[in-house]
Amino acid sequence: MEKAKNIDLYIAGFPKEVQLILKQVRATIMAAAPKASETIAYAMPAYKLNGPLVYFAAFKNHIGFYATPTGHEAFAKELAAYKQGKGSVQFPLSQPVPLDLIARIVRFRVAENLGKAARK
Repeated sequence: MEKAKNIDLYIAGFPKEVQLILKQVRATIMAAAPKASETIAYAMPAYKLNGPLVYFAAFKNHIGFYATPTGHEAFAKELAAYKQGKGSVQFPLSQPVPLDLIARIVRFRVAENLGKAARK
């Protein structure tokens, strides 16, 4: 797949059923972090507010979600049911994506970044 220049083009590059999931993830992130800016970083949708918040990406069998290590550490118990890597979690396309959990992780990361900014 060619590198997308923006999130709309990124999402458009996937099959319709995956596009729907990606749009839901995007809407969930924006609802939880309405002041965040959207961009493409590391060839995937990225959200920033006083620094990086979260990233997501579509793969053949899953949606990758990246909330930096702190977002994953704080929700380790709830994320334990999913395959993980350092700073990443895989939500299988064969199961409903846990949008409520994504929202809580994003809100956690927003509070974390705003707290860091306030301490500077």
